Amino acid sequence: MPYVVDFENVSTIGLESSPVAEALAGLRANEARYYKNKYGHVFTVEGADEETGTVAYVSRVLKEERGIVISSRPLEATSFEVGGLRMAYVFYESGLSINVMYGLADGGKRAVGFKLSEGMEIPEELASRFKFARQKSKLAGVIRGSFFVIKGEY
Repeated sequence: MPYVVDFENVSTIGLESSPVAEALAGLRANEARYYKNKYGHVFTVEGADEETGTVAYVSRVLKEERGIVISSRPLEATSFEVGGLRMAYVFYESGLSINVMYGLADGGKRAVGFKLSEGMEIPEELASRFKFARQKSKLAGVIRGSFFVIKGEY
């Protein structure tokens, strides 16, 4: 069942099994606020077991682009189109959030973004490959993030 992410009253619904559930809920709410403010888009998520296509798509891009396989269990996922972009998000039990931004126009921006919830360690599969920059969020505390540009066609 779809869950509309509320960025005014942050909830851990769907993320309770994460050891950093509060921070992950804040990170999810931070994303919801961004899309609402920038595009007027209501950010909804579903359980990863219901959004298997999105989870498989994100996993495929990671594997084919960089040989990355995420070891943490996916909890929630969503995909949508907004502002000429196809977006896909997966939120993992470890506190990791991965998004795939894929510009629909020829030559459009295409990248994979990683965000780490406050309090989680950098996952082993990412630690040696990426540097993570810090940003502060009222909803999520300190978020660490990184990205890479997608070269293939998906």
